[in-house]
Amino acid sequence: MSEPTLTDAVDSDTVEQAREQAAAADRVIVKAGTNSLTDSNSRLDRVKLDTLVSDIMDLRNRGKEVLLVSSGAVGAGKGILNSEEVEAETLEQSQALSTIGQSHLMRHYTQSFDRYDQTVAQILLTEHDLANPDRFTNVRNTVEALFEWGIVPIINENDAVATEEIQIGDNDMLSASVAIGLDVDLLVTLTDVDGVYTGNPKEDDGAELIRAVGTNYDAVQSLVDDSTTAEFGGIQTKVEGARDVSEHGIPAIIAGSADRDVLERIATAKSVGTLFVPIDGATDD
Repeated sequence: MSEPTLTDAVDSDTVEQAREQAAAADRVIVKAGTNSLTDSNSRLDRVKLDTLVSDIMDLRNRGKEVLLVSSGAVGAGKGILNSEEVEAETLEQSQALSTIGQSHLMRHYTQSFDRYDQTVAQILLTEHDLANPDRFTNVRNTVEALFEWGIVPIINENDAVATEEIQIGDNDMLSASVAIGLDVDLLVTLTDVDGVYTGNPKEDDGAELIRAVGTNYDAVQSLVDDSTTAEFGGIQTKVEGARDVSEHGIPAIIAGSADRDVLERIATAKSVGTLFVPIDGATDD
């Protein structure tokens, strides 16, 4: 399949309808990756964090319920202890760093949201919490109560107690699972690239942004697999998570966290990043 066919494969009317569905979402999950919150030295970047919070508050001011899935605890922990001396070479070291960084991360989120008189709450999850129906019912009930009170829940994987057997392994998959379990209306995954490309944009200047994914998913997945490197591997789980969500009738968008007013543009049905069109008929006339 040629690149022009791949990048324009989804019918324009279907794409526009999915954008309108995303813009009309009442309940939104925003997932922010580590690179969207930290600098090149793995230290928490307050400018990036404040920008994210401002974008989320734009959605809140539009009357939307927002749940934030935030990475960055391990990176924040490395930044506090000095990233040049402390490396997360083992699972145990990553767990220890997360316990240092998580409180640092939440302190800054609390301070940033305080600028808008917005209360936040922390929820730490493991795979058991998602896989066990009773435990996930408790999670869902808690989130529903927080939404009823106008609070923004902030979710992260509970790295301190997770092991290789029960790790969710990636907040991209966590956010997708929570989106499906809570019947949200939109999943937005923010990353350090502008979306899904026909190649690795960090290495290939000719890589083109794929504006929409639907019936072309298999071709897109193949390209992502071929272009994946150790530095770019995270895009695979983002694509898989977005696909899982779209199969449940929920639009998903992968977009660049550095884009100005990215969440506002999504809320006004602008073309942003890569849109995963719901594929179960939810966007059909």
